[in-house]
Amino acid sequence: MTFTRNSAAFFRTRFFALIVTVLVALFMWAQAPNAHTQNTSSQNKVTGNVAPLRGTLYRIDHQNHSAWLFGTIHVGHTGFYPLEPQVMRALHEADTLVIEVDIRKVDALQKAMKEYAFYRDGKNLSNQLSHDALQKLKDGLREAGVPFDAVMTMKPWMIANVLIIQSMAQSGYPAEQGIEQYFLSIATQEKKSVLELETADYQLALFDRMTPAQQEAYLLDTLKDLKSGTGVQKGVSLIQAWSRADGPAMELQKRQMVEEDSASARFTENVLLNERNPDMANGIERLIRNKQKIFMAVGTLHLLGDNSVPALLKQRGYRVTKIY
Repeated sequence: MTFTRNSAAFFRTRFFALIVTVLVALFMWAQAPNAHTQNTSSQNKVTGNVAPLRGTLYRIDHQNHSAWLFGTIHVGHTGFYPLEPQVMRALHEADTLVIEVDIRKVDALQKAMKEYAFYRDGKNLSNQLSHDALQKLKDGLREAGVPFDAVMTMKPWMIANVLIIQSMAQSGYPAEQGIEQYFLSIATQEKKSVLELETADYQLALFDRMTPAQQEAYLLDTLKDLKSGTGVQKGVSLIQAWSRADGPAMELQKRQMVEEDSASARFTENVLLNERNPDMANGIERLIRNKQKIFMAVGTLHLLGDNSVPALLKQRGYRVTKIY
């Protein structure tokens, strides 16, 4: 995708974003419903071939309450749908879909974006980044076909995530085909209630907690990875493991992501995962006690490792069954 200087306003609108996991997804809801609504009705009629296992699926039980917990990715491909029968059956039978953030709440998203993702009071990248970082960013934007004027007031963490999502889309995995969008389209068709484990304000505020120096380092890490191709390669490797429901491969990809000596790796492990997982487990506990027939979908990385959401729930006395 190539942008001109006159497309700055369009760029900001189109790439209006919510970042939720280490893969950081830009959710373009304005395009998502049509894409998925057109697919789901026809895909659900497919007979013969059984869809392969994808992601990871758990059943959570406590006393007389139970729920399904599915690991998603925040970008996708039309070939992923429909998902395998057990996931689809659990979703169709559920009264409530639970996701990290309901991206249909456009006003809340816009408010959070304005609060956390953009500079104010005359600040911009030209007067906030070091000379070296600014030059590397301009080089990276030029390579990506993105005009500097279009992102000049975006904070470094936001630009990094925009560039990653654009690269993933160019690799065949656009955000508008993400798993959450697919689930939301079905929830809308079937008139299910939709609940959030988090909010847009909470998620974006996590990124904005980084100091200016940390944000610059986060951006430089991303630019380096994108230039070398390793950034997209890491994302694609995780997606491919997810598409095969390859648990060991997903665990390996997660370890490699968080064990790197980089600002982005430290932020992913300490904030996006270790800080959020206990809060997610708390939210799931409350929902299981008060709701019947719940289907929950959160980023796959939250379901991997010793400090994962399933592991935390098991420690708290819930019966956690890994289906695959």
